[in-house]
Amino acid sequence: MAYDDIRNKDADVKETHDQIASDKVEGTKVYDPNGEHIGSIERILVEKRSSKVSYAVLSFGGFLGIGHDHYPLPWSKLDYVESLGSYQVDLTKQQLKSAPKYDNVDDFWIPENGRRVYDYYGVAPYWI
Repeated sequence: MAYDDIRNKDADVKETHDQIASDKVEGTKVYDPNGEHIGSIERILVEKRSSKVSYAVLSFGGFLGIGHDHYPLPWSKLDYVESLGSYQVDLTKQQLKSAPKYDNVDDFWIPENGRRVYDYYGVAPYWI
């Protein structure tokens, strides 16, 4: 496709065969291995220098959006399941309840906590 063809395309595209817009990811439901809804993606975080998606922040618990907790999940833990139109994780609710979470954004996002998150889930960190 020529540059002029790309430039003239609709900038509001939300999804292609291999890509999805961040605003479409936010709010997407997340299911456990048994297909039970366990939360929703509240936001994604992108590492500034590498441009890699580092975390999906899962909103979990609470009632009607009140009292929910925020769990940073390594992006690699999420599998997009086309038939669900959502993401699925290989975690139970109990495993999530024991996972690192945060209440105050300013207090959580320090390098040591990033390592704790990736260690907890047993996956290689995005910075490696």
